[in-house]
Amino acid sequence: MSSLQGKVAIITGSSRGIGRAIAERLGRDGANVVITYAGNRDKAEEVVRAIEAGGSQAIAIQLDVRNLEEVRALFEKTTQHFGKVDILVNNAAGKNIFKPTSQMSEDEYNSMFDITRGVYFTLQQAAHHLADGGRIVSISTSGTAMAIPAGGAYAGCKAAIEHFSAALAKEVGTRGITVNTVSPGVTDTDGLVLDQEQVNQLIAQTPLGRLGHPDDVASAVAMLVSDDAHWVTGQSLRANGGIV
Repeated sequence: MSSLQGKVAIITGSSRGIGRAIAERLGRDGANVVITYAGNRDKAEEVVRAIEAGGSQAIAIQLDVRNLEEVRALFEKTTQHFGKVDILVNNAAGKNIFKPTSQMSEDEYNSMFDITRGVYFTLQQAAHHLADGGRIVSISTSGTAMAIPAGGAYAGCKAAIEHFSAALAKEVGTRGITVNTVSPGVTDTDGLVLDQEQVNQLIAQTPLGRLGHPDDVASAVAMLVSDDAHWVTGQSLRANGGIV
């Protein structure tokens, strides 16, 4: 029997990149999966078909995580369709903006922290809707462990998610629900905007000798949502090849 057989998982921001890899991995592990997408339904339906081809069920729901009515509706629609929610993976993200503190505009700052606000209220809905013994994982960044020039606002919005998660872990622990974060390093996705020289420098600094892949992050998430991780909660796991 697959390790997640009979479980229902919501993965936000899962039509591409790390989110897609997580959705497909949990589907292979036996979970029925809810894909959320901001605008590209065709990409989301590709993920649905891939999961269904592997024998699990999946549906796609459009979600702007900044819209709290849509966040509430996500959990209601999932429960109506699958009967319950066992797993939440918070992966939805906006554009990551790196600028010195002296140059960051209010709109740029707000665009990142609006997503963080959405993650907070997604966690709130999970606290209301998750079945006892459930699993919550939020995606952060290994950048929270470093002081990166021009990265203060970006790392700050992710660090907040780590603290949201650590507090929630203590609030829902009596129900057997675990809450953790996974913090990737630089990961080779379509959103990677580095030139080859920068990539080579990062690889040279990474003990395992390469950039991360979406599947590397998905494997870390799969471990934390499995039954074997029932005693792991309130933690931030850095899936980064040892660069931090």
